[in-house]
Amino acid sequence: MSINLSNLPADEKNKIELDKQASFLVWKLKQAKAGPEEITEQRNKIGPEHEQLWFDQCVEKYKRMMNVAY
Repeated sequence: MSINLSNLPADEKNKIELDKQASFLVWKLKQAKAGPEEITEQRNKIGPEHEQLWFDQCVEKYKRMMNVAY
């Protein structure tokens, strides 16, 4: 079964984008290409509080998955 992501509602697309950003930032943190402040800076750029909370959850998920302790 294939899913066309372009057919998703805008809020679902945004959640996917925030998840991708969280994954990339945690990867950069693990590779020592960025510090924790970069995650904080990105979080502060996110508008609504519910999106910030989603981003925080994604960051924590990827920290566990990648075994990053910050």
